[in-house]
Formats: sequence, C-alpha cells, structure tokens
Amino acid sequence: MSPNKTRHLRRGAQDHEDATTLNLGEEFQNTQCLFISEVRILLEAQEDSKLEGTEKRPTTNITSKALDYVRTFTRFTNRDSVREVRQLLGKKDMSQFEAAQLANLVCEDAEEAKALVPSLTNKISDERVQELLAEMLTIKKFQG
Repeated sequence: MSPNKTRHLRRGAQDHEDATTLNLGEEFQNTQCLFISEVRILLEAQEDSKLEGTEKRPTTNITSKALDYVRTFTRFTNRDSVREVRQLLGKKDMSQFEAAQLANLVCEDAEEAKALVPSLTNKISDERVQELLAEMLTIKKFQG
C-alpha cells in the first residue's frame, strides 16, 4: 500500500489513505496488528501440527515462503519475549499499527523510530519512545 493512496468511494467522495496520519483505510480500522514474531509463532505452530499429523491441509509454496520470511525478520524469538513486548506496547498511548511497527523495526533511538513511524511524532514524547525502545532492546538481549 502506498503511503498516500487515494481510493474513490461511492458518491464521488475520496478517501486519502496515509500511514503518517494513521488513515489506513476502512478495512484496517479497529483491527489487531500482529508482530512479525507473532506471525512466526502461528506459522510454526501450524507447521508443527502438520508434522504431528493433526493438520491435514498441505503446505503451500506461499506458506513456506512466508515462514522463511518471518524467520528471517523476526526480532523476538520466544513466546515469553513476544508476550512481554506486546504488554509493553499495548498501552493506550499508541495504535495497534504503531505498536506493530515499533516491535517489527526495533529502532535504536526515538529519532529513528519517529522517522519510520511518523504518526508518533506529535503523539508521544521522544523520552517515552526512547524508554520503550530501551525496554524492547533489553527484552531482545535477554531472550532465551
């Protein structure tokens, strides 16, 4: 999805989708955003079910490629660390989309985070973002 995609709605109105303002489109309102690490856990559980014989559907090429992708880009490797990050970012001061972006990117500092997730710029102080990033980096460092 391009950052400034325009959709034409009925009656000629236009809806401007823009991630910088969290206008992601109607289909993304009030939805749960998953972290890449959470998707990895789900796909690996599905893969384990197939190996155990409880899952009967065949593995598709798309599923295999998705699993390879999430294994490559996952930032948190165990369920406990993923749960801790979800709790940390689950506060009310940011949207699901913003929390997922921070968890997936694991930026080094607040300036980088706000450059990559611009909707945070006027929403959360640099100090608060830096605290969140430091806590996430600590979780990442000490995961098993």
